Parts: sequence; structure tokens; C-alpha cells
Amino acid sequence: MPTSKRRHTAKPRNLRSDTATAPTASGSEFTGDPYLNLAYEQLHHIRRWYQLFADKQPVMLYDLQEQKIYAYPYREFKADLSERSQVILEEQYQRAIANDQLVVFVRDNEQRRLVSYSLDIE
Repeated sequence: MPTSKRRHTAKPRNLRSDTATAPTASGSEFTGDPYLNLAYEQLHHIRRWYQLFADKQPVMLYDLQEQKIYAYPYREFKADLSERSQVILEEQYQRAIANDQLVVFVRDNEQRRLVSYSLDIE
């Protein structure tokens, strides 16, 4: 299952911003990225929530501390990011849609991280 990862800064939460590329891995394989592993652990639930709003092509968010999954309208989610992160998300989102993927963010408030991945919808 191909993936790509981006780290973003969310203005309201003042999270750290980095950019990186995730390793390619299938959902059953362990990756060296703990946030990608968490996304894979929740992938069935993330996909299920995505399918409820698939016609709107939402951006998905898995909140690590809350242990909850959220579906956000793309434009609304993008508006809450820094300018730099908006550009990164726009590129990632367009690429994900073109490749039948969804964009999922993993938010870790304790570590002040917000990391995104493009994962296959099915």
C-alpha cells in the first residue's frame, strides 16, 4: 500500500512543522514510523468514516490522545493550517484524490506533532 507523509503546522495548536517522506509499507507490516503504525492500526475505522462522507472527499484526522477519528471538509481544514502547510496539503490532497487515496492526519498533542499520510481508500 503506497503512502506518503507530510508534517504540518496547525495554527490553533501551534504544532511543530516538518516535511518527510514515509516508507512504503502494507498495512500488515511494521514501519519505522510510529505515527504511520498508528494510522494503520486505525485504518479500518478511518476508511469507514471516510466512506460516510466520500462524496465530499474529506481530510481525515486521528487524534491520538482523544482516540477519535474526525472527517473534515478539505477547505475548512486547510484554512486552519499555516501558509506553508496549506501549500503542502494542497499538493498532497490533489495527488491523493488522483490516486484513489485519502489524506489522514495523526495528531499527537503531547509531542506537539501533526503528521499527514496519503493512504489507499480501499
